[in-house]
Amino acid sequence: MSDDIILLSHGNGGLSTKKLIEEIILKHLKERGEKELYDTAVFDLAGRYAFTTDSFVISPIFFNGGDIGKLAVDGTCNDLGVMGAKPLYLSLSFIIEEGFKLSDFEKIVKSIREAAEEADVTIVTGDTKVVEKGKGDGIYINTSGIGIIEAHRDWRDRKIKEGDVVIVSGTIGDHGTSVMLERLGIKATDEAKSDVAPVGLLAIELLDRFGGIKFMRDPTRGGLATVLNEVADMYSVGIEIYEEKLPVRGWVREATEVLGIDPVYIANEGKIVIIASESVAQNILDYMHSHPLGKDAAIIGRVTGGRRVYLYTEIGTKRIIDYLKKDILPRIC
Repeated sequence: MSDDIILLSHGNGGLSTKKLIEEIILKHLKERGEKELYDTAVFDLAGRYAFTTDSFVISPIFFNGGDIGKLAVDGTCNDLGVMGAKPLYLSLSFIIEEGFKLSDFEKIVKSIREAAEEADVTIVTGDTKVVEKGKGDGIYINTSGIGIIEAHRDWRDRKIKEGDVVIVSGTIGDHGTSVMLERLGIKATDEAKSDVAPVGLLAIELLDRFGGIKFMRDPTRGGLATVLNEVADMYSVGIEIYEEKLPVRGWVREATEVLGIDPVYIANEGKIVIIASESVAQNILDYMHSHPLGKDAAIIGRVTGGRRVYLYTEIGTKRIIDYLKKDILPRIC
């Protein structure tokens, strides 16, 4: 039995740790990582760089459309990509609960390798710790990422103004809704799956092609509504969006109606919110429609005066869309 599960000795830095690293971690990540096993990565840098860190505690660990390993790599690289930074290096640390199946751990590491290959990112350093049974809930992953920003991709000093257009790269609410259904044990359609994807790659492509992009963010926790409120506060603008233009899958709409949740507040893990000049908005939309990660992209609203976010409903009413006030679903990423 002990050969099939994580033991406390796997985190003691000794022989068991060495075997775990060599027989599972390096087995799958050697080609995506440094060849020398030091505790610190060393590399030369010159230019403008972005640095991000994140922790992933999702429950369930394996979900329809992905797992905690893919989520960790894509989530970190997406945070870099929407800032105009091409991901270069990741750190990767595991906190594993005693008794966790080694076969499940290997599945996660394989998923990390595949995601790193797709994002073309190198894992340069990491760590493994094991906590006592009952104190870790399976596995947690912590990452940090470094990426380089070419000057033409840095959108931070571009002024947002009235008339600019709000674009979302695809359907909203897929990730949070699918994970919620799985956690509740609700059997849904096979289409009900997370949207976790390396959407940062699409962000870089858009910034390389279009100069009128003024803001980008991946709408994870807090969803679309929270991102738009952050824009309104940061830039002292108003935003109006239109319910009939929001891309929402049928199963997401049906599930959220039953659960009494608004899709604009639900987490996404493979989408981008973009603010762009109206003059380039249609070209951006056309390009995204030709891309597998943007085929459901839509123009959903525009920038206005004031500092509020409003949603115009399909029946002709208008309501304020505020920040997410409480956690709809903890441990979503």
